[in-house]
Amino acid sequence: MSAEIRRLEKAVTYAQRKLDAAKKGEMWPLTGSEKRQVIGALAGGSVKVVRGKSTAKADSKLDRLEAAIVGRLGAELSALQTEHQKAVTKAAADKAAKKAKGWSLF
Repeated sequence: MSAEIRRLEKAVTYAQRKLDAAKKGEMWPLTGSEKRQVIGALAGGSVKVVRGKSTAKADSKLDRLEAAIVGRLGAELSALQTEHQKAVTKAAADKAAKKAKGWSLF
């Protein structure tokens, strides 16, 4: 197995961990901008709770942010999986070509 395939496998595993963590509500896989937006929505909701008002706006904003984050991480994972599959296919084709060349009698 080539180093490129191993690198892509590690990247796919890491991207899957990030996606799972984001679905659980963890903050570590988020970008700085996403973290600021989530904290802002949480702060806005907290102010509404303290004032005894509805948090519907803050809740819907958090839901939209979560969907956007999961979508971004899902697209990242999908792209890495596609790249990994291309590398595996290319390596298999190269190996088959090398074996076919070795069996040739001419």
